[in-house]
Amino acid sequence: MVRSIKKPKKAKRKNKKGDESSSSSSIPSMPTKVWQPGVDKLGEEEELDCDPTAYNSLHAFHIGWPCLSFDVVRDSLGLLRTDFPHTVYFVAGTQAEKPDWNSIGIFKVSNVSGKQRELVPSKTTAGDSDMDTDNSDSDEDSEDEEEGGSATPVLQLRKVAHRGCINRIRAMTQNPHICASWSDAGYVQIWDFSTHLNALAESETEVPRGASSVFNQAPLFNFKGHKDEGYAIDWSPRVAGRLVTGDCKNCIHLWESASGAKWNVDATPFTGHTASVEDLQWSSTEDHVFASCSVDGHIAIWDARLGKSPAIYFKAHNADVNVISWNRLASVMLASGSDDGTFSIRDLRLLSPKSEEDKSLVAHFQYHKHPITSIEWSPHEASTLSVSSSDNQLTIWDLSLEKDEEEEAEFKAKTKEQVNAPADLPPQLLFVHQGQKDLKELHWHAQIPGMIVSTASDGFNILMPSNIQSTLPSEGV
Repeated sequence: MVRSIKKPKKAKRKNKKGDESSSSSSIPSMPTKVWQPGVDKLGEEEELDCDPTAYNSLHAFHIGWPCLSFDVVRDSLGLLRTDFPHTVYFVAGTQAEKPDWNSIGIFKVSNVSGKQRELVPSKTTAGDSDMDTDNSDSDEDSEDEEEGGSATPVLQLRKVAHRGCINRIRAMTQNPHICASWSDAGYVQIWDFSTHLNALAESETEVPRGASSVFNQAPLFNFKGHKDEGYAIDWSPRVAGRLVTGDCKNCIHLWESASGAKWNVDATPFTGHTASVEDLQWSSTEDHVFASCSVDGHIAIWDARLGKSPAIYFKAHNADVNVISWNRLASVMLASGSDDGTFSIRDLRLLSPKSEEDKSLVAHFQYHKHPITSIEWSPHEASTLSVSSSDNQLTIWDLSLEKDEEEEAEFKAKTKEQVNAPADLPPQLLFVHQGQKDLKELHWHAQIPGMIVSTASDGFNILMPSNIQSTLPSEGV
């Protein structure tokens, strides 16, 4: 496991006449120690340093106002891309100070550089510990130059005016230029961003964020049938144009694509939750089945063919259920994250509509101490998922891992280092990423194995941890 490390600040000292001990060379070096977020405390003369060797790639950027939600836009650059530099496309909605200042950003980040690293790093020299690692991009300059590119990504941005904050935004899987957005004003809109995506694809010039033009564009469709604002929204991965949206008044509406860039929205909502619907997820194997989670602590499984009541409804957490994720590679597995900081994994085969007892729980984690804000299964590894929390941590978990004393001893021998890993951490915890404040949402990139993008109050991060094996090239490549 790789985490941020703890090291002492360099003390500022005045040289005294005849006091040779004031030389910086006489200050003893401190051993590296694994730091446990939420457990260990920093001393007055200690600070956290980012370890750049923990990442194949790490970049930060922002598009102006903070974004509560974003989505990765599928592109035509290749289904499985492993070679740096990378190019990625996103859509994001802002949380501006005033309603009229908001916009939806459509942006392209190119020249995302990095380097594939060995799973077992070579031992660092004594001088490396004094390197300034505050800026991960600058630390990778020399390595990225070997890859044939600069370490600084190029951000190109186009903005579409939007009145009100965007609670959540999602791009359609089958037609990525079609996006749906939830507004805090209480309506859901459908947008066609093909013109902007095409313009970005043809352009190579970076535009300063402040100089970006704001386009006035009308949405394709605007639905005002919800009785309150909401956050829950999901496109069907199986049926193009099929959408579900849920609001804070516990109502869920089903959308069906119609001719002429229009949608038919069922005016009669799905009801069953007793509080706000927080998240929605379509099944990857069934056209009419979707899941929902709620502030009422329950998860519901719905079949649109069976009416407007849930087919299965069960207590999932002892607090609000904020987010859910349906595993696309193992369709029987559903993950959920709660306001109490816990997240759970369930096997849906063990659910029964006739039994009130929940026998489906296969894993329950209490690592995070603050609300879970986002959870998502990896699109490339069936046992891997990532979680973000209000504790400013993004964690990656591999549920197939178990503690192996012999393997740990072998790894320590190879690194030739003393790694004092805490014994009480879950063996499934693969990686901890920090450095962002007030993390809101994360997404894996479906076309770039090992890449995760996250948004927080202070901007976006693109990260590729070095210990996720799917990011490494196969032998002989």
